Amino acid sequence: MYREKIKVLDCTIRDGGLINNHDFDHRFVRQVYKAISASGVDYMEIGYKNSKELFSPSEYGSWKFCDDEEIAKVIEGVESKTKISVMVDVDRVNLQDIKPADKSPVDMIRVASYVKDIDKAIYMVNHFADKGYETTINIMAISRDQGLELDEALKQIEKESRVNVVYIVDSFGSLYQENIEYLVKRFKKSLKTKEIGFHGHNHQQLAFGNTIEAIIHDANYLDGTVYGIGRAAGNCPLELLIGFLKNPKFDIRPILDLISYEFIPLREKIEWGYIIPYAIAGMMNVHPRAAMALRKSDKKENYREFYESLANAEID
Repeated sequence: MYREKIKVLDCTIRDGGLINNHDFDHRFVRQVYKAISASGVDYMEIGYKNSKELFSPSEYGSWKFCDDEEIAKVIEGVESKTKISVMVDVDRVNLQDIKPADKSPVDMIRVASYVKDIDKAIYMVNHFADKGYETTINIMAISRDQGLELDEALKQIEKESRVNVVYIVDSFGSLYQENIEYLVKRFKKSLKTKEIGFHGHNHQQLAFGNTIEAIIHDANYLDGTVYGIGRAAGNCPLELLIGFLKNPKFDIRPILDLISYEFIPLREKIEWGYIIPYAIAGMMNVHPRAAMALRKSDKKENYREFYESLANAEID
């Protein structure tokens, strides 16, 4: 499945940070960066740029804020062609805190937005483009927001934004392959001058399969995480994606070493991956927060009760 235009973005630290308050130490993040660089992956998303006025540094680790100085420490001295990405949420970042790209180690800024906030997302990506960054808009919770407003948002992005890539984000891990085909074609119909990306969650063990489906229909920007780490059931495993692409620029071996030496021990400390409550949340097309809360309770294995609670909520 070799296609030269395809770009792979690793969001291990950013998405993985959602399960430990972004509290990875510098040694660990540097090991990930070195492995991602050696593997030839195009981008590494190292965390969020959030306002410290909204989120306390005493509650969250460094990668909730991604100060340029912290990023520079991690990547210093590593020979790499891998570009650095960060994510921002609408209304959670002070735009004036973002330095021009030529004064920052960051290459790409991705704006996460719901359809209702697309006007704000467009303003933000244009601001970042003016500062010299590559940009994306990641449209979240797309499985629950496919009305006419989506088409209007896509047309607005095409007409008013300077964004490079627009992402389909399966936030709840509820989409199937036919949904991916439909959405990629729908996005491409409106977005004539933008690339399409896909970010899948693995609640029903479909993130990898859905990523392949997105590739088939010409999505060229693809997200993955090492060993599938990420919120709840996690994401498309980066190692599977690299193995599938058959692009000689990628080398899976550094990723395999990283899993052996860093992620197998980490998996003993924090939980992610396919678990029945996350699968149920995916089936029901709901945010996994209730499933995550269940896993921290004394009823963590009471799957039928959890299923019925969500089913009854849908009826109500």
